Amino acid sequence: MHLWRRGFSVRPPPIEPSDPRHPRFDCRYRHLPVEWLPATESLADTMDRVLALWREEILPHLCAAERILIAAHGNSLRALVKHLDNIPDDDITELNIPSGVPLVYEFDDRLNVVTHYYLADEACVQSVARAVAHQATPPPH
Repeated sequence: MHLWRRGFSVRPPPIEPSDPRHPRFDCRYRHLPVEWLPATESLADTMDRVLALWREEILPHLCAAERILIAAHGNSLRALVKHLDNIPDDDITELNIPSGVPLVYEFDDRLNVVTHYYLADEACVQSVARAVAHQATPPPH
């Protein structure tokens, strides 16, 4: 389970089309063919989607020197941070982004990352990051 939640290319078993959690039951996707809806997704799959959005929607605003606020779920943020920080595939399992703690990235004129930091004290960041890490830890027997 840890590799499914934290690994890069390992997909969890697909959700069955009859499962009520399958995206085909979500009204937002009613206009899409069922075969287009993912029943499973790895971080690599998420990264493909996130980087397309990054290139098409976010970079143009950064190129215009605009400030951007991104609100997303954990795996989307992990994919973006992996890209921005050049985190190797094997090391991504250790990245736990604290939920609800703003993470600021600053870029130079060529859009290289200059620095990044959380808008919280280190103790708070570590505490919330540990809670995120424990989400992927199986309970003790």
